[in-house]
Amino acid sequence: MPAFAVQLRRMHGEVGRVIQQYAARQNLHATDVQALAAILDAPEPMTPTRLRALLGLTSGAVTACIDRLERAGQVRRVREDADRRVVHLHYAADARAAARAHFRPLADALTRSGADFDEHELTVVLRFLTALNDALAEVPGAPAGR
Repeated sequence: MPAFAVQLRRMHGEVGRVIQQYAARQNLHATDVQALAAILDAPEPMTPTRLRALLGLTSGAVTACIDRLERAGQVRRVREDADRRVVHLHYAADARAAARAHFRPLADALTRSGADFDEHELTVVLRFLTALNDALAEVPGAPAGR
């Protein structure tokens, strides 16, 4: 397991480097990029309340983050038709295209590194990463719900 920890830290550092570059190019905070990823990966429309829980932010901090992202043209707030009190956060189309272009090398690296593994091996790796992320979400102080 120590070798896994070393490689996971290394991967975290490499992905973090690319995220920091994106944040700098877009004049965003690292937290803003985390928020964008959470909005993108959400299985259903993201709400400010869910985003606050995922990122472990205060209500004021998540509002400031969403305000920055909206001013930067990264997200749109959309009120739900059935209940106007409910706000959904949507990744803006132009911002999504810019993010895809910037993060394309990460997707290409994933494709290249997976090419030498068969479907069964990739299934096992995915199962391990899913179990690891689920366990990490339960670590005290970690955001819940990912």
